[in-house]
Amino acid sequence: MRIFLSCFLFISFSSLFSQEIEVPEIVPFVKVDSLYREDQFYFAVTYNLLANKPAGLTQNKFSSGFKAGFLRDMPINKSRTIAIATGIGLTYNNFNENMAITGTAQNAVYNIINSNENYNKNKFTQLAFDVPIEFRWRTSTYQSHKFWRIYTGIKFSYLLYDKSVFNSGNSNVEIKGNNDFNKFQYGAYISSGYNTINLYAYYGLNPLFNSATINGQKLDMRSVNLGLIFYIL
Repeated sequence: MRIFLSCFLFISFSSLFSQEIEVPEIVPFVKVDSLYREDQFYFAVTYNLLANKPAGLTQNKFSSGFKAGFLRDMPINKSRTIAIATGIGLTYNNFNENMAITGTAQNAVYNIINSNENYNKNKFTQLAFDVPIEFRWRTSTYQSHKFWRIYTGIKFSYLLYDKSVFNSGNSNVEIKGNNDFNKFQYGAYISSGYNTINLYAYYGLNPLFNSATINGQKLDMRSVNLGLIFYIL
């Protein structure tokens, strides 16, 4: 009987120790950034138009524009779907049209090119330093950077460089630093879309020219930019 009990106890303890010991799975702790910001670099490509054109002025060829910069995001609600943003950037705009700018930077002359006159190139370009201030609404969360957005605001710009070119068979004129251009420009803009690619529109609220006249009429042309803007975190 003792031998039987000893064998039974030995087998019982052996089966207990032979069982595999289960180790609980350790799940790594991931800290959630509920205080995220949508700080972003941006890059835009635009088609440029001129509003409030004088009689006879038309645009030809493709007038392009490029802008790039950085925006600092400042959420103002608990869910962080509404924010204010500001930053810095650069804008390059090119306008191809039929208004010849001749003379000098201190005393420029503006004339509509006769439709019978042949010319190789006529355009003016501008490079400006930008400070945008915008109001932001989006459907973003701390878990995803893909969301719908509507950003709108005002962009203040300071003209850093300008050049006008008029090349024809009879005249080749290039003017830099034209005194008639507004050094300080500002306008309203809006961008809207999903994820990285968004539609963009800008309308200048003050004229491109400060004191220029054509045929006795003050030049009141405004810049209009339509295109795509890309946001990169």
